[in-house]
Amino acid sequence: MTPEQRRRRARIAAHASWANTTDRTARTSSGTKAFLGRFEREVDPDGALPEDVRAAMAKHARTAYMLQLAERSAAARRRRAKSQDP
Repeated sequence: MTPEQRRRRARIAAHASWANTTDRTARTSSGTKAFLGRFEREVDPDGALPEDVRAAMAKHARTAYMLQLAERSAAARRRRAKSQDP
């Protein structure tokens, strides 16, 4: 099977799986929890801070991460646009 065929089959399987998922939130909750927990561990690796302080710091760390992703995405779009210019 070629890589393209494998990719196509995987996409079909993923769409079929999501078509049969009634509770999307429950299906992704463990991944979401792990993703958000990453930022709490990042700002307070020892778990020494009060919960409200740790949560506020984690929120800022998560926002900074998302803004960095947005900046990298914009830079990639600029590079692509520049490489397509005649």
